[in-house]
Amino acid sequence: MNSWFTILDTIPIYIRIIFSFLLSGAICFFSTPLVKAFAYKVGAIDVPKDSRRMHKEPIPRLGGLAMFMGFLISTLIFVPLENEIRGILFGVIIIVVLGIIDDALALGAKLKFVVQIFAAFVPVMFGVRIESLPNFNPFSDNMYINFPSWVSIPLTIFWIVGITNAVNLIDGLDGLAAGVSSIASFTLLIFTFLVPSYPAMALMVAALAGCCMGFLPYNFNPAKMFMGDTGATFLGYILAIVSVQGLFKWYTIISFAVPFLVLGLPIFDTLYSMLRRILSGRSPMSADRGHLHHRLIDMGFSQKQTVAILYSISGLLGLSAILLTNTGPYKVLFMILLCIVVFFIGLKFINILKSRKNLKDVDTTQDTFEFEIIKDEDEE
Repeated sequence: MNSWFTILDTIPIYIRIIFSFLLSGAICFFSTPLVKAFAYKVGAIDVPKDSRRMHKEPIPRLGGLAMFMGFLISTLIFVPLENEIRGILFGVIIIVVLGIIDDALALGAKLKFVVQIFAAFVPVMFGVRIESLPNFNPFSDNMYINFPSWVSIPLTIFWIVGITNAVNLIDGLDGLAAGVSSIASFTLLIFTFLVPSYPAMALMVAALAGCCMGFLPYNFNPAKMFMGDTGATFLGYILAIVSVQGLFKWYTIISFAVPFLVLGLPIFDTLYSMLRRILSGRSPMSADRGHLHHRLIDMGFSQKQTVAILYSISGLLGLSAILLTNTGPYKVLFMILLCIVVFFIGLKFINILKSRKNLKDVDTTQDTFEFEIIKDEDEE
């Protein structure tokens, strides 16, 4: 096995990245029909039973298994199994097994949360940790704040579990989570490629982008198959891991900002939804139709239009992260705050438009009702 990676080391990194991407995408694309048949056999079917679901017919939802197969095989072939890589693969296997069982049997939220914490703990024990962050204190001589283990471990677990669930929560429309994850993966690929001391993350994120692209033909509206919790939590887990191992350990000031910009859409959507539920006196984990994609649908946009809008937002955030690579820390903070402000202004604008649309619908209904009354009186 060592001789294989010795041979690979003679091949330029960008060639290996391309092959990692292509192999993962091909395996995912050609294995998805087999996984679809398997989903029918085990009963992993998404039946539309509430207003949050946009589809009308039952659709198999185990597509994440095909994505994982493409990612895993490509990673095993192109990425040396160093200590951290072993921990990542052990953890993601736990996440995928949990997702498969959940897609087939619908597990409880508390049980899933506990297993996710354990899955996040596994790579942490193999050395995947947020060990430092930039120091924004202008009066300090230290450029970075180094964390002790009792801070680093829970902080990393919190980040991994949080991003895992954030990506899962945006998986509400055909092609949304897979497309946003593809955009995030390609953006992260640029940054991980810039870290010459750790090419393993570049190869791994290339495999992730490949499996997303391989699955999208089956997931675009109208979807033939859903990725399910298996796929959404798998994508969130790996994106979180890559941001920790490939970006938080990249010792530049921009390393702090990049993950929040690249993963900005699922992060902001999740935080906004939780805040809205808390302010309305409900549990922050309760399900509703208040996510950004639901609001756009309720405004009258089609699924394809809504997904295109959210792709654009995710792409702009990724582009912002790339453009910020050569700026100072205060410009980075300003850009992040500006993105947050623009995001919430946009949500407020959407709420205003939605309210106006509802008022217009009420006025139209009232006018129609009055017309029918007058018509009935004339007939009498």
